[in-house]
Amino acid sequence: MRIKWRRRALPTALALALLAATGCESTTDARPGPTAAPSTSAARVCAKPAAGPAKAPAGAVTVDPAVPGDLAAKTKSSPPNTTFWLRPGKHLLRPDRYAQVIPKEGNSYLGAPGAVLDGRKTNQYAFGGAARDVTIRHLTVQGFVAPHDEGVVNHDSADGWVIEHATIQNNSGAGLMAGARQQVRASCLRGNGQYGMNAYKAAGRISDLVVEGNEIADNNRDDWERRRPGCGCTGGVKFWAVNGADIRGNWVHDNRGAGLWADTNNNDFRIEDNLLEANDGAALIYETSYNAVIRKNTIRRNNWVEGRRHADRGDNFPHPTVYLSESGGEPRIRARTDKIEIYRNVLENNWSGITLWENADRFCNSPANTSSGDCTLLVKHTDRCARPAIATAPLYADCRWKTQRVDIHGNRFVLDKSVVDCTVKCDRMAVLANYGTYPDWSPYHGERVAEAITRKQHNRWHDNVYLGPWKFVAHDPGRVLDFRQWQGTPYRQDAGSTFRARDGG
Repeated sequence: MRIKWRRRALPTALALALLAATGCESTTDARPGPTAAPSTSAARVCAKPAAGPAKAPAGAVTVDPAVPGDLAAKTKSSPPNTTFWLRPGKHLLRPDRYAQVIPKEGNSYLGAPGAVLDGRKTNQYAFGGAARDVTIRHLTVQGFVAPHDEGVVNHDSADGWVIEHATIQNNSGAGLMAGARQQVRASCLRGNGQYGMNAYKAAGRISDLVVEGNEIADNNRDDWERRRPGCGCTGGVKFWAVNGADIRGNWVHDNRGAGLWADTNNNDFRIEDNLLEANDGAALIYETSYNAVIRKNTIRRNNWVEGRRHADRGDNFPHPTVYLSESGGEPRIRARTDKIEIYRNVLENNWSGITLWENADRFCNSPANTSSGDCTLLVKHTDRCARPAIATAPLYADCRWKTQRVDIHGNRFVLDKSVVDCTVKCDRMAVLANYGTYPDWSPYHGERVAEAITRKQHNRWHDNVYLGPWKFVAHDPGRVLDFRQWQGTPYRQDAGSTFRARDGG
């Protein structure tokens, strides 16, 4: 969902840690310059994909690129657990927009070097259906035209799929959907019209998702946020209601919009050892979700386009590179941590830093809840969140997604304004909320939520290193602090941290 604010429905390895930022400059609407490949195995996935088997494995069914529809036909006529080997060349489906491959349980699809499944801008989907435990390796899938919010590979979000050493590129919609227990490894997800991957399942939640060692780049080519303002439907990867995810060792770069965006009742994420850089919007958004570890990531040159756009419009909100919106630790929801822990990351020359935000008007049953129809994971029946009961315990606390129990420590924040090419509003770290006004029956009117997120919900910065002219926002957008005020009464943030304003550049 689109994150909005104010009074309406508000919307890699550690070796990389000390790499210097590039000296690229940006004009007001320009994206950062092309990103140089980093020295990680994930970085070269798109440029140098691993080659598939040059010969058909024993017992495999060979698929002929000279016969349009051969892959779908042989899949249909073969039993479950069959391995298919696609010869080198361009493989086509029948010229029908719904002529996708429908795998059977346990099927494997292996591409020879140079094997491409091409939708010719005619077919909507490449692989669909409900079969579990399907494997796709060493295959390029391109040129499909999935509709908005739909995907090309694993269109129906079946469970247990493994996508490895694949290239999924230049498709409309999402290149890839996700189901439970899905593994996406060492693959190239680039140049897709909406998302590289849309982790969404219409019926039930996704659990135990692994996204490891991939290059996720240049997605949202169709620029959906401009076509449908406020849709909240873009980026490198979007996660919806995922319970348990390991996102590690990926290179997420040059996407329009956010790099990674977890939206609505996600839980138990580990986001670690990734390189997140040069995304137009935030590197990471964690929204109306719970319990996560975000560690040992290198995050650089993000949010230059969207942050600058907001600043040029006179927007005073601290639009950040890491954005926690109504998200926090919750011990009552089972996970590998009961907090949101953000530590041992390097944030370098992004547009602003970390913002912890809570919309006082966004809660279950509120017209201001942009995740319409959804409630927190603590309330099973949304209709309970109504007056008069919502004004008393436990519903007063449980009907609202809360930014709480966030522990930010051991990070390195570097800002050189000459690199970011900015003078104001690109230098902020923040914890804040709006003044509650809506709806009229809300029990969260006034400064109650702002006071809670700032002083009562155990959100804490400590033992960090700041290089550059950082400022801090607390309570509301108009309260901008220097480091001494941030550390002093009443906020008492960043105990044990160091602040060297002139060292960033």
